[in-house]
Amino acid sequence: MRKILFVLSAAMLAGCGQSGGDGAGNQAPANSAAAPKPKAPHCFFKDSETKGWAASRAADGNLVVKGKAYRSDPRYKAVIGKVATGPQKVIVWPTIEQNSGYAAPDNWWDVTTTIPNTSALGTVEVQCGEKVIADLKVHVKG
Repeated sequence: MRKILFVLSAAMLAGCGQSGGDGAGNQAPANSAAAPKPKAPHCFFKDSETKGWAASRAADGNLVVKGKAYRSDPRYKAVIGKVATGPQKVIVWPTIEQNSGYAAPDNWWDVTTTIPNTSALGTVEVQCGEKVIADLKVHVKG
């Protein structure tokens, strides 16, 4: 009985080992498919709850994005959440976070962010979920 268990154990362990070769047969070629698009963050705002989006250049050449977003509940404030920088444009998503201070006047929050390493880019998209709510163009210096 011990011999049978020993043989079965050895066979199971042999099945768990790596197969020979370079292992490339199990991997998809790097150029066969594009990387999956990252999932957009949840949109906490209705169309009427964001306004005044603008993009400009900071003194160092980086992009600055400004706008306003409304939150009816002052326990939460509007901020720029996720930022994605690509080869052609920058995408920003406004979101909310817990407010530990005072409310904004009439609950309209000024939201702004400076995006580093963007001096060569001239397009900014502001998105709420998958929806583009502002498409902003800025002159590229140089």
